[in-house]
Amino acid sequence: MNTDVVAVSLFTHRLAAICEEMGAVLRHSAVSPNIRDREDYSCALFDRSGALVSQAAHIPVHLGSMAFAMREVTGRFHWQEGDVVVFNDPRLGGTHLPDITVVMPVFIQGELAGFSAARAHHADIGGRSPGSMGLETRLEDEGLVIAPCYWFKAGQEQGALMDAFRQRVRSVDERLADLAAQHAACAIGARRLAGFAPQWLATMFHALMQVSSRYGQQCIAAIPDGIYRFEDVLEDDGCGSGTLVIRVCVTIDGERAHVDFTGSAAQTAGPVNCPLAVTAASVFYVFRCLMPAHVPQTAAIFEPITLTAVAGSLVNAGEGAAVAAGNVETSQRIVDVMLGALAQALPERIPAAAQGTMNNVIFGSAEWVYYETLAGGMGAHAAGAGVSAVQCHMTNTKNSSVEVLEMHYPLRVRTYGVRRGSGGEGMYRGGDGLVREWEVLQECHLSLLSERRQTAPFGLAGGEDGSSGRNMLYHHGAWRSLPAKCTQTLVSGDVLRVETPGGGGYGSRLKNRQQKDI
Repeated sequence: MNTDVVAVSLFTHRLAAICEEMGAVLRHSAVSPNIRDREDYSCALFDRSGALVSQAAHIPVHLGSMAFAMREVTGRFHWQEGDVVVFNDPRLGGTHLPDITVVMPVFIQGELAGFSAARAHHADIGGRSPGSMGLETRLEDEGLVIAPCYWFKAGQEQGALMDAFRQRVRSVDERLADLAAQHAACAIGARRLAGFAPQWLATMFHALMQVSSRYGQQCIAAIPDGIYRFEDVLEDDGCGSGTLVIRVCVTIDGERAHVDFTGSAAQTAGPVNCPLAVTAASVFYVFRCLMPAHVPQTAAIFEPITLTAVAGSLVNAGEGAAVAAGNVETSQRIVDVMLGALAQALPERIPAAAQGTMNNVIFGSAEWVYYETLAGGMGAHAAGAGVSAVQCHMTNTKNSSVEVLEMHYPLRVRTYGVRRGSGGEGMYRGGDGLVREWEVLQECHLSLLSERRQTAPFGLAGGEDGSSGRNMLYHHGAWRSLPAKCTQTLVSGDVLRVETPGGGGYGSRLKNRQQKDI
């Protein structure tokens, strides 16, 4: 096919604009601060086979996992106009239970042409702990598990799904309002995609995939052939496991890459287990970062990449495993080991380790739930210093503003600022983390899921490690340390303080001094 490359480029940008519009509709329609203000959501378009054809620059772990799993989900249904499907099951295309995905088919002149989808993190999906991200050891205790099922079938709402929400989920009106916002986002995506002529759309999808596939091959071919190994650890699963190794072997052979996690720790009791879709998303993210910005965001760019992960391991969790932190913490460590391996092949292109955690903080009760991930330091690199107090790698959310937080929840922010000096030294410094303190104004439940409290984000090329993070609680007139992962009850007057890790430095400090002397 000799489709005009200019036409493909214009088509690519049009699809991306549709995804951005979907995100705007979702943000402005949502009720919860987590979606409306933190923008913890992602929107994407798929062809009729369920292959990703476009995405907005939203959350990497959402989009990579959808690119990996949507074909299987869409293949489970005989689609009709008016259908809407919802799911969150980590074994069937999901990530962790709070991430709920809404999928809507696109029909043009009676023929299935593609799909629009919106995934959003809901502040609660039931379970034993407010926020659905405690230290549970079984998936069913983490919340409502939704295998792919109809919300609407041929335009008729199916009551079972909504009944399950009302019976199982906290702050149900907020949850249903956010779900309706996802429906609205999918509807606008479907409407825009249905505006194309069907034959032309199919032709352009095919051309787009061909172009994208070539970009993926070129990216791999630019990496020197070889076998590159690296390993790092999670500090604990929150249930006393001790360190859990994640080991990777990346093989580059011409235009193909194989990523093998054999030797990684076995699945564990605590909620750090990682569904295969999340592992794939983390791998895809790293390779996508090596591609030019203009490369279309399609499933085809990842076709040259294959993956091995032992079933029942930490990076390929089995059925029923607790996974709440796999999506947010283990995914970050998978990125770290991938970068550590590829730094051996591309030392000038790979940065030092970023903070390596999302610093998940959940306050809540039966009536309200507040969820936050905290930014930290980005790793330095051969071209300069790391950015301070920024979300890194597998997440891309904003922070909750102090005004919004205090207006909606019985919490008061006492301190919020950059954690100066926490970035690793080097020729270029790693970015600094941040410090945030919340004062609790009424009794509530706290869950913390964090990492890099004992280990440190590594430096590269002689750069020093970044500082580890710290969790502290002021209770009954005294400060004490909290574990990286914990749950407990707080009372009015308690203060939680979180200091997030800094990024690793790049290059030796001695070389930096020599350059300054010159």
